[in-house]
Amino acid sequence: MKRKKGFLYIMGVGMAMSALLASCADDESFSTSRGDVLSFSVDTLKMDTTFSNVPTPTRSFWVYNRTGKALRCQSVRLENGNQKGYRVNVDGSYLGTEAGFQTQNVEIRKGDSIRVFVELTSAMQNSEEPQLVSDNLVFALESGVEQKVNLRAFSWDAMKLNSLEVKQDQLLESTLPVVVYGGIRVDEAATLTIAPGTQLYFHENAGLQVFGSLKIEGEKDREVVMRGDRLDHMFDYLPYDRTPGQWQGIRLMSSAHDCRISFADIHSAYDAVMIEAGDATKQKLLIENATIHNSQGYGVRIDSAKVQIYNSQITNCLNHPLYVEGGDVEVNGCTIAQFYPFDGRRESAIGFASPLPRFEVRNSLVTGYHDDEVVWEAPKEEDAFNFLFDHCVLRTEKLETDDSLKFTHVVYEDIKDTTVFAEKHFRLFDTDNLKYDFHLRKESAAIGKADAETLPATDRDGLPRKKEQPAAGCFEYKEE
Repeated sequence: MKRKKGFLYIMGVGMAMSALLASCADDESFSTSRGDVLSFSVDTLKMDTTFSNVPTPTRSFWVYNRTGKALRCQSVRLENGNQKGYRVNVDGSYLGTEAGFQTQNVEIRKGDSIRVFVELTSAMQNSEEPQLVSDNLVFALESGVEQKVNLRAFSWDAMKLNSLEVKQDQLLESTLPVVVYGGIRVDEAATLTIAPGTQLYFHENAGLQVFGSLKIEGEKDREVVMRGDRLDHMFDYLPYDRTPGQWQGIRLMSSAHDCRISFADIHSAYDAVMIEAGDATKQKLLIENATIHNSQGYGVRIDSAKVQIYNSQITNCLNHPLYVEGGDVEVNGCTIAQFYPFDGRRESAIGFASPLPRFEVRNSLVTGYHDDEVVWEAPKEEDAFNFLFDHCVLRTEKLETDDSLKFTHVVYEDIKDTTVFAEKHFRLFDTDNLKYDFHLRKESAAIGKADAETLPATDRDGLPRKKEQPAAGCFEYKEE
């Protein structure tokens, strides 16, 4: 009985080995039929827009053999060699110079697949506009059939700055995008002026640190843009530019003075504008006609400094869009809205704390997801704590205490009313694609609520305010 069991075991092993060998022999019979071809996960691999001479993130696609036979590529090659700047790895084989930018005898068994990885470092295009950079990855089968996957990107020439230190007065001006690595530092005795129309793209962990003075001199139709340097997408529908924390933002150190930010779009930073404590009797910063949006930390944080903010939008930050911890601060004609979508632990739109010699908010719209978007810390008895909200639309509870005297001509949002207030103020509120437009809709309660006597003459867009019953917030209402 034992011998019979042993014999059956040997026969079973033999049969299994025979089947395996037969299977291998079958797999090693590569098809030369022109009807047996490869399938691809994409016809065109899109690399988005990239800066010239800057490596792109790696992209990939799959190559499938869905036929009933094994297939072999005599070669896989870049059609233009290395002329376009693409780098390709096919199933572990790099298409480099030594191999003539190709690999040979790539086998794909029936029902199997391989993965292809692609990067691009494009050359300068000698153009101010992004230019198409295209190549084909050619799969040449043993049957003579050639199949191609198109590699497609747009290359944008850029000026590059590496750890710039401004030691004397300097003008930063460029018709090309400016890509910043390592950050910019403005020394105590220097002034950095950023010219109208300049666009700064900060690499991860880069920011602007000011010990002296900063002048951002945008104009109505030529705004200064400050953002992260990623031009690609996190998902098909979501570019990285709409996600926060892409760069470090602007930090005004204690010695910074006489700074100005005019007609600027500052978005997707960690902390967008941080203002360290200094002499609160001397002018530190004027922000006018600016957009500060989508910060992973604060929008604007002020520590014991003299600051004015006019006609500006400060929106969607994990921490307070505006936080004031001491100082002399004036806010007029601003939209401060807190609809940060990435974290339910977001802070209120405005927060402030003592000592507070003066904090005045006039003709502004303050709203958000919370029931109370205006919060403050109880002051110490010996601290000054002087604040005022005048001719504002506020999402906060109406006070019955002595502090109610500090809220004059205020419209309080009904927190139970979701058809008029909160996001219903605004023209575009697309939380799926993270697109926002904080211009007012006709339903907004902010229309007609500002004081024409104290409101700036123009709005965020540089357009004239209505002479009678202008809107609270940074945008004057215009019919759609």
